[in-house]
Amino acid sequence: MAGRWIERWDPEDETFWKEEGERIARRNLFFSVLSEHIGFSVWSLWSVMVLFMGPEYGVDPAGKFFLIATATLVGALIRVPYTFAVARFGGRNWTVFSALALLLPTGAAFAVMEPGTSYGTFLAVAALTGVGGGNFASSMTNVNSFFPLRKKGWALGLNAGGGNIGVPVVQLVGLLVIGLAGAAQPRIVLGVYIPLIVLSALCAALFMDNLAPVRNDTGAAKEAAGDPHTWIMSFLYIGTFGSFIGYSFAFGLVLQTQFGRTPLQAASLTFVGPLLGSLVRPLGGSLADRLGGARITLWTFAAMAAATVAVVLASVSGSLPMFLAAFIALFILTGLGNGSTYKMIPGIFRAKALAGGMTGEAAEAYGRRLSGASMGLIGAVGALGGLAINLAFRQSFLAAGTGTGAFVAFLVCYGVCCAVTWAVYLRKPARTVAPAATTETKPQFGYAEV
Repeated sequence: MAGRWIERWDPEDETFWKEEGERIARRNLFFSVLSEHIGFSVWSLWSVMVLFMGPEYGVDPAGKFFLIATATLVGALIRVPYTFAVARFGGRNWTVFSALALLLPTGAAFAVMEPGTSYGTFLAVAALTGVGGGNFASSMTNVNSFFPLRKKGWALGLNAGGGNIGVPVVQLVGLLVIGLAGAAQPRIVLGVYIPLIVLSALCAALFMDNLAPVRNDTGAAKEAAGDPHTWIMSFLYIGTFGSFIGYSFAFGLVLQTQFGRTPLQAASLTFVGPLLGSLVRPLGGSLADRLGGARITLWTFAAMAAATVAVVLASVSGSLPMFLAAFIALFILTGLGNGSTYKMIPGIFRAKALAGGMTGEAAEAYGRRLSGASMGLIGAVGALGGLAINLAFRQSFLAAGTGTGAFVAFLVCYGVCCAVTWAVYLRKPARTVAPAATTETKPQFGYAEV
């Protein structure tokens, strides 16, 4: 796929940005959102399919949580190669390929989704849906290259939010199918998505671009992997995106298992939290642009801890209204945190460049180079948080028949995330940053504005 390549790209140049860069970047952002949206829907497919799996399928709640966890795991791991594929093949070219790859898990699910299919077959097909999770990493890396630093929070938030909405949309489609055709017709959901996958690939081929200045840089990947901030941000992203995707996949099953909701009742509630969490993600990025990503992230984790306390109380008392209100608040907060944490990443590496003596375009280029390389690792590790959440639910229901134990563990995690965010990025006096390009002693540089 030779595609079309843009040879010169300098978004930090305000003249270039106003005359042609912004128009091109926005066009690529729009169609990137479309493709990523479909990818998220496919990745979260089994959060819907398990609602169709009645007693005739012979799969207990623990087995259903494991199906969801398998899709989460594969989707997390595949994000790493997807991140570097953009530079190797071009953003447009890889978007076309990754969109068409979604036909494999969707078609496989269409073929096997019926009673009598072995659990091992369901497990293998659930693993295939993980390719949809990879679309996020390649899309975010691609969009990161198109936009200047001052616009990254908004652009990355919009891109990720539009993709995240794929979760509640597929759940809403599942609700409509259950409500109109009954819980015995899961193939209708799959039939809806097959033509949409083809459409997203066609749009990417016709309207997106490749950036020639973006080249695969194995040195950047190695440097990002060796930087402690990559792993600190990965941990914080576990708390935000890991929570979002884990809760999105498990919410309906928790309602069925702990509160005795029917498939239709569960489906009518499942999509609300992911939808609101997706819609506020761009707001999290925009607030981070104005107030600083670290500040928004800290406030978000504190609020998530408070909401989790309410969830625990509701779980213990068996209050469904309180549980729903607190859980939906958690979804909204994860969306805000998703936007703010991703805004922090390019700012952190730019701050390192400035602390190391770089200035101007050199600092901006260093920030783009390292942030683009680190996003795949951060996205992959963060998505593993979704795996941990589903495994925690599985163990909690096996041991006690409720999700209370899992929620207590999540509460502790949010407390630790608060402490790490404050200690590393907001504590005064500012921490000393290791120089990015020189061994000379440099002044301290704080991260409060990232």
